[in-house]
Amino acid sequence: MTTATLTASRARPLAIALWVVQILCAAAFLAAATAKLTGQPMMVDVFARLGLGQGFRYVTAIVEVIGGIGLLVPRFAGKAALLLAATMLCAVLAHLTVLGGNPGPAIILLVLTGAIAWVRRRELVLG
Repeated sequence: MTTATLTASRARPLAIALWVVQILCAAAFLAAATAKLTGQPMMVDVFARLGLGQGFRYVTAIVEVIGGIGLLVPRFAGKAALLLAATMLCAVLAHLTVLGGNPGPAIILLVLTGAIAWVRRRELVLG
């Protein structure tokens, strides 16, 4: 086996794993956006406690929809992951400073979207 063959044989499982993570994250963000857009009482309460108004709930939901769909489009996956990682960083900070409660799910999504952005960092070059 040549070095190129070994590299290719390792790259395929990693690419598949990356896509599985992207699909799972997309599903999580689209589900969260659906809860926000349909006015689920828990989401309305969370944004009321943030004190930024219910309009911010819609803005957040739109960011999650755009990012979730973007994770599924190869051309935009890196940028979508970066957008969602920034969103989750804000969510973690909101939990730690205003909301209280468990920031665990936001931290997990921050780590996963950050990892996707890191793996796809070559795609993030602006231009």
